Amino acid sequence: MEVTEQKQKQVDYEFPKDFWWGSSSSATQMEGAAAMDGKGQNIWDYWYEQEPNRFHNGIGPAETSGFYYRYKEDIRLMKQIGHNSFRFSISWSRLIPNGTGAVNKKAVAFYQNVIDELLHHDIEPFVNLFHFDMPMSLQEKGGWESREVVDAYSEYASICFELFGDKVKKWFTHNEPIVPVEGGYLYDFHYPNVIDFRRAVQVGYHTQLSSALAIQKYREQQQNGQIGIILNLTPSYPRSNNPADLEASRIADAFFNRSFLDPSVKGEFPKDLLDILREEGYMPSYTETDVAIIRTNTVDLLGVNYYQPRRVKAKENAVHPDAPFMPDRFFDSYEMPGRKMNVHRGWEIYEKGIYDILINLRDNYGNIPCFISENGMGVEGEEKFRDDSGIIQDDYRIKFIQDHLRWTHQALEEGVNVRGYHLWTFMDNWSWMNAYKNRYGFVSVNLEKGGERTVKKSGEWIKKVVQQNGF
Repeated sequence: MEVTEQKQKQVDYEFPKDFWWGSSSSATQMEGAAAMDGKGQNIWDYWYEQEPNRFHNGIGPAETSGFYYRYKEDIRLMKQIGHNSFRFSISWSRLIPNGTGAVNKKAVAFYQNVIDELLHHDIEPFVNLFHFDMPMSLQEKGGWESREVVDAYSEYASICFELFGDKVKKWFTHNEPIVPVEGGYLYDFHYPNVIDFRRAVQVGYHTQLSSALAIQKYREQQQNGQIGIILNLTPSYPRSNNPADLEASRIADAFFNRSFLDPSVKGEFPKDLLDILREEGYMPSYTETDVAIIRTNTVDLLGVNYYQPRRVKAKENAVHPDAPFMPDRFFDSYEMPGRKMNVHRGWEIYEKGIYDILINLRDNYGNIPCFISENGMGVEGEEKFRDDSGIIQDDYRIKFIQDHLRWTHQALEEGVNVRGYHLWTFMDNWSWMNAYKNRYGFVSVNLEKGGERTVKKSGEWIKKVVQQNGF
């Protein structure tokens, strides 16, 4: 007891006693076994078959970190470094191989075993239903462009709640729903590689509708948990206080943040975004019944993913009349002079962004219960930091986390309802087209040694943070 009290006195930033400490991952990025035990094909499995050259070093989703086979070992490591919570996703195509129809009993057993193992180690499972991994059979029907697929997702969600809801009390409908819109339908970094703003709008609208329908299903089952959504909120900072720069920032925020934040929390889409879509002739196909479902099925809990800021300025050149319609016809990107950079990844580091997001949620979104569901520092070539004892000395990651936690703590002190912090990610994992290019984990995965796991210095550091409930 005296030792504990002594530790507490050494803590400059103390967090609430029930704070959620842990990490996040996703099925496709972590499980492996992409074609094993009855799993159906998802869009990443298919795309890798078609164009393996687009994936870093030609590494595909079958060669991920092998959590499917090694989950017991991995969960023991989570406990060892202090996790009290862990977010993962269910693979829709593993659970229901064709997206609809028969449920895969081996998948049910796997997810039940993972949940049970987490609970055995006093780690609360946070379960996300969709993390970029549309079943290929449903993508062939149009993916999120299709209202039929929205209904298939609603049924999939309902099945998950029935199967696992007695033990899982934190559910999330989507992770970063803006990303498949951007990647798959605007900027060509996700399948189906479409560049079409009209289709992108339909995808975004149907994704939001699917989230609301899943929430409706959850509440119909009267389970005693919480259901939310995970959004990558990226503050849009203007170059200056010039009205034109401020307007550019407001529009960027409407497209990339408020497009999902407002309907998820408030049940309504941003008026300024709707005004643009109407004026430009890009309103999605919708029904008033579905709009009412969105309006009445808002989230209990919000996950916040934050990595870097978005900096914008007013357009400096007119858009060519024949250019495809894109959000950035209303603003230009801006590189702030003197910005701090993650030189290993190429992203700006701006720790105060996490505070600005949280204060915005307090002031403009009813101080909704929220947590930092992803934050992290990717490093290319991280093996160069492995010392003679075999430990990766990632002091840069420790500093990154510390600096973001300081601003999170400041938000807490100012009354923000923030409940936890999850790093992306527990162990180095496969990351879409980048594969294993950038490493993010508390635990290294050595692909040359059969996926050998080694706790990094940051993993030992976070263990002490959790023990002290601060630093």
